[in-house]
Amino acid sequence: QVQLVESGGGLVQAGGSLRLSCAASGIIFSINAMGWYRQAPGKQRELVASITSGGTTIYADSVKGRFTISRDSAKSTVYLQMNSLKPEDTAVYYCNADLRRDAYTPIRPYWGQGTQVTVSS
Repeated sequence: QVQLVESGGGLVQAGGSLRLSCAASGIIFSINAMGWYRQAPGKQRELVASITSGGTTIYADSVKGRFTISRDSAKSTVYLQMNSLKPEDTAVYYCNADLRRDAYTPIRPYWGQGTQVTVSS
């Protein structure tokens, strides 16, 4: 069984910062990309940022310059440092990992349970 456990969400005022963490555990052969998605009420889930095993990053235009994604491959953990938060960043943030459980199974995506981020104006 593979689990992605997120932490670090909460309530913060506009202009503040939060750091999200997501640790993958269980039987894992290899992890490719890891990333963060978010879903606000009434909206579709959207990519916030992702990072490959080689360190290549992608960011949504709305968070460029404010959010930074990083990973510790030794700990199978991905982080999202969120600065200069805005009310429109309010959403449930989900961790994602594209991983392989053994050498014979295909890569598939796994998801965390989500963590609420609320930014007050």
